[in-house]
Amino acid sequence: MWLLTPEFGLLFWMLLSFGIVFGVLAKFGFPVITRMVDERNEYIRRSLDTADEANRRLEQIREQSDAILKEAQNRQSEILKKAADDGNRLVREAKEQAAAETKKQLAEAVSRIETEKRKALADISRQAAMLSVNIAEKILHRQLEHHESQQALIEKLLEEVESETAKN
Repeated sequence: MWLLTPEFGLLFWMLLSFGIVFGVLAKFGFPVITRMVDERNEYIRRSLDTADEANRRLEQIREQSDAILKEAQNRQSEILKKAADDGNRLVREAKEQAAAETKKQLAEAVSRIETEKRKALADISRQAAMLSVNIAEKILHRQLEHHESQQALIEKLLEEVESETAKN
């Protein structure tokens, strides 16, 4: 039981030692500890502010990168659409040009065929006329071998001429 009830002298020295240690700590230790805790709190607060600022900047950068990505996708869509339109236009122009060229070549071919046809018909007509003249000459030559047949033909032709003149 004597452990539980300290003597007055022991209690006095314990309180005096505690007071001195507390006084020294209060004068030199607590201000340093308090200052270090305050500095640590300030460092943590600054770190949190810096982290918040970094998060805000990161969010801004994310928003900017999203906007840039969206703009790039829009430009890509525009470029692809323009390229498709240009391709379609070039194909259409090429088709139109090919159609015009084909029409021109067809017209030239038709013109050449017409010219060749006219030449061929003229040549055939000339050859038919020459053939007819040759045949007629040979027929007349045969029929007019005798003097009587010549005389009969002349009279017949004169009668036809007179009858045609009389009609007109």
